[in-house]
Amino acid sequence: MTNVDLSKRAGISAPPCLRRVRALEEAGVIRGYHADTDPQMLGWEITFFAIVGLESQKDAVLSAFERLVGAWPEVRECHMIRGGGDFLLRLVARDTAHENQLTQKLTGLPSVSRVQTLQTIRTSRSMAGVPL
Repeated sequence: MTNVDLSKRAGISAPPCLRRVRALEEAGVIRGYHADTDPQMLGWEITFFAIVGLESQKDAVLSAFERLVGAWPEVRECHMIRGGGDFLLRLVARDTAHENQLTQKLTGLPSVSRVQTLQTIRTSRSMAGVPL
């Protein structure tokens, strides 16, 4: 959206709108901009979640796990969770064989004690950000 379009929607003129957007960017409220791509059209047929339990909850073990999976391009989200596991990951895979490879890669990590995967059937809602 252009600044002119945004200013019209906000009901203010373009210059103060641009100043406000820049202030929000500098304050870290706006963290970035991205294109919302269709995973399946790009060859990523499967989205699945993994609940991962680690053998230890020591900070060094947790941080090492986050760094490790943070380097995997297929891991799109990594959340430390409470109850039922230590981390919830959202991953994408090209096909079932790729999903199985990623699951085996996870279960083979030295600090991982258990992995439960949940494959999505359909996504009826996926919203970025938070309500404003």
